[in-house]
Amino acid sequence: MFLELFKGFAVTFKHIFKKPVTFNYPEVKRPQPAIFRGRHRLQRYENGLERCVACALCAAVCPSEAIYIEAAANDPEHPIGAGERYARVYQIHQLRCIWCGFCEEACPEDAIVMGPNFELAGYERSKFVCGKNQMLDPPEKGFGKPADLKVNQPL
Repeated sequence: MFLELFKGFAVTFKHIFKKPVTFNYPEVKRPQPAIFRGRHRLQRYENGLERCVACALCAAVCPSEAIYIEAAANDPEHPIGAGERYARVYQIHQLRCIWCGFCEEACPEDAIVMGPNFELAGYERSKFVCGKNQMLDPPEKGFGKPADLKVNQPL
């Protein structure tokens, strides 16, 4: 009995004199590892067109059925995406999502990635259904002339 008590005190005294590892969270954020899977992001091509072609492979591979996609035909005059179709509606229910990354692996266009954002707290359940406008990268990120890219033409 005294041996176990001595071992417990030894562990306590070993750590009592070490400097604590504490971050002042809102001001100082801990660096995330490269393989961290945070909030989902939908990517664009450098010319501003959306990468998602609404193939729904991400929704099919999702084990928790958290992804909902509605496809629409792409207008050749004013293309939204680079393919024949684009995702008119793209939603991820974050309360259902298990953050496994299968959607990212299944996407043939590398349209969906899991970004570094981990601050996802909220007060209303309706705020956790993340729509396409919330996930889509801004057009300014590598924005070129979308009219230069023809629909159904390889990039």
